[in-house]
Amino acid sequence: MLANKKPTDIQKFIEKFEPSKFKMLSRGIEVRGIKDLNKSISLAKEVIEKLKLRLVISHSAEMAMYGSFEVIYP
Repeated sequence: MLANKKPTDIQKFIEKFEPSKFKMLSRGIEVRGIKDLNKSISLAKEVIEKLKLRLVISHSAEMAMYGSFEVIYP
């Protein structure tokens, strides 16, 4: 992160949530390798609300099979 640039909402989320594995997407990130998906999604939602980030959680049955969910810009 550059010193003179404000961190994006995605960067703030990554710093606070600290995912062990994630993939950058054009519209956000895909958090991967989650064992307890429900708990992780709930925690991610709490982080988004607490920091007042303009992000949403997106997930599907297919993503659940791989233990992943997306955190994206609305």
